[in-house]
Amino acid sequence: LALDMGIVPDNTQAVFNYGFDKVRFLAPVRAGARIRLRITLMSMEDKGPGQYLMKAANIVEIEGEKKPALTAETLVMLYERRRR
Repeated sequence: LALDMGIVPDNTQAVFNYGFDKVRFLAPVRAGARIRLRITLMSMEDKGPGQYLMKAANIVEIEGEKKPALTAETLVMLYERRRR
């Protein structure tokens, strides 16, 4: 997903799901309901040579509803291509 959003640097060799923080299921999603995922980059932390931990806030919105279905922070580990 992070690759599709265009927030991963071009020199990235590998992307791994590192986990989730603060996951909250706030409202049910009815069958047939339309949803939208909003992702906001929160931070990019240097974890050593060529390694970065990306944290993003995620909100799943339900069309026509005030309350989101889900909020969560995703953690993604990025590894740069090795230079030759």
